[in-house]
Amino acid sequence: QVQLVESGGGLVQAGGSLRLSCAASGNFAVITTMCWYRQAPGKQRELVATVSGGSTNYADSVKGRFSISRDNAKNTVHLQMNSLKPEDTAVYHCSADARRFSYSRILTYWAQGTQVTVSS
Repeated sequence: QVQLVESGGGLVQAGGSLRLSCAASGNFAVITTMCWYRQAPGKQRELVATVSGGSTNYADSVKGRFSISRDNAKNTVHLQMNSLKPEDTAVYHCSADARRFSYSRILTYWAQGTQVTVSS
């Protein structure tokens, strides 16, 4: 099992910045991909950013403003969010793809979510 604990959400004015963190703990052999998703009220969940190995990917809506990074030693993923807009308001969830053992299939684990509110 993998437990994911998020921190860093909150209220910020448009143009401001926030940094989200998500720390993984538990019994696992390896975490492959870590992601950030978000879901705004009445909207579908959106994949915001992924990091896998040395590669990162971003949704078009956040490119140039958000940056995902990973600390493998601490099994932590961060999302630096700059130039925030009111449309970035959502609950942000991190996820981790992990193998319990080296031979196990990959399962996806989710954090509970942290609210990010951007005021205009």
